[in-house]
Amino acid sequence: MQSSHGAARRARAAARPTPSAPPSGSPAGSPAGRRAPLPLRRAAQFVLGLGLCATGVWASLRAGLGVSSWDVLHAGLAARTGVGFGVVVAVVGVAVLGVSSLLGVRPRAGTFVNVALVALLLDALLATSWLDGLPGAPPALRAAVLAAAVVLIGTGGALYVGAGFGAGPRDSLMVACHLRGWPIGASRVVIEVGVVVVGWVLGGPVGAGTVVVAFTLGPVTQLAFRLLRQDPQAGQRPRPAPAPDPDPGAAGRADRAA
Repeated sequence: MQSSHGAARRARAAARPTPSAPPSGSPAGSPAGRRAPLPLRRAAQFVLGLGLCATGVWASLRAGLGVSSWDVLHAGLAARTGVGFGVVVAVVGVAVLGVSSLLGVRPRAGTFVNVALVALLLDALLATSWLDGLPGAPPALRAAVLAAAVVLIGTGGALYVGAGFGAGPRDSLMVACHLRGWPIGASRVVIEVGVVVVGWVLGGPVGAGTVVVAFTLGPVTQLAFRLLRQDPQAGQRPRPAPAPDPDPGAAGRADRAA
C-alpha cells in the first residue's frame, strides 16, 4: 500500500509543468543566445541609426526624383483642407501614434527623441551646400543617390528600432503590423504604397522616385534587420506564453494506483 502511495506522488509530480531552460546550443544571433547590449551601446546604436535615417532623407531630397510617400499624403491633405503643411505633418504623426498605440505599440522616450533629433539633423544637412548641384546631374547619378538613400534609411531604421528605445511615429505602425504576424518588409510596403495612393487621390505630387522608394524600402529594411541581427520587437512588452497543459491522464492513473 505504501508503494502505491509513493507511485501516486511520483505520477502527480511528473504531471506538473516544469519551466523550460533556453537550449544550450542556441545560435549567437537568436534571442535565447544573444545577450542584451549595454545601455551605452544601445544609446550609441540609437543615435547612429537616427543619423543614417536623416542622411538618407536628405539624400533623397537632393536627388529630386519625387517626395517621400508620407509627404505625398501630407501635401494632398494640405491641398484639400487648406491647413498648413507643417500642421498636417504634426496631426498625421499624432494620428499614426494613436493607431499604433491601439495596436499595442505605445510611444516611448525614444519616439520623441526620434522626432526632435531627426528634424535637427535634417535641417543641419539641408543648410549645407553639399549635393546642391545634384538636381542638374545626369539621371543615372541621381538614381544612384536615391538608391543609396534607401539603403541608409533602411539600415538606420533597423539600428534605431533594434536599440529598443522606441520607434518613431510612422515606424511604430510598421512594428505594430509586425507584432500582428506580418513580415517587416511586407508591412512597410503596404504602408508606404497605401499612403502614396491616398495622397495621390487627394492631389499630392508623385514622382518616379516616390514609387521606387515605396516598393523598395520595405525589403531593404527587412534585409537590414536580418543582416544586422536586430529585433524589430526590441523594447516591446512580450506577450506571456501560455503554460503547457499537464497530462490529464497522469492524475487519473495516479488516483487509480492509490
